[in-house]
Amino acid sequence: MSKQVKGVKGPLIFSAVLAAVAGAATMVFATGGGTREPRIDLGLTAAGIAFIASLVISALLLMTEKPNDDHLGKGTGINRSSSKIRGGAANLDEHGNPRGTNPHNGDNAG
Repeated sequence: MSKQVKGVKGPLIFSAVLAAVAGAATMVFATGGGTREPRIDLGLTAAGIAFIASLVISALLLMTEKPNDDHLGKGTGINRSSSKIRGGAANLDEHGNPRGTNPHNGDNAG
C-alpha cells in the first residue's frame, strides 16, 4: 500500500478562489448600481465566511477519507470465520446447542 501525502495546498487554493468569487459577487450585488459607493465591507465579510467555511469542509472531507490497512481484510479480527473459532457456529447442531451435549435436562426424565 502506497502512502499518499495529503497537502493543504489544494484546499487552500480552492477556498481562496471560492472566497474571491463570493466576495466579488457580494460587493457587486450589495452596491446596487454604478453610481453608489462599492460595499467593500460586505464583500470582505462574505469572502472571509466563504473561505473559512470551505476550508473547514475541505479539512473534514480529507480527514474522513482514510483507507484501511492491508492486514484488516485478511480475516484476523472481528470478521474471522466462525467455523474456525472454538465454540463457533460450526460446532452447533441444528437446534443451536453445542455438539456433543444433551439438549434435554435430567429434570424431565420420564
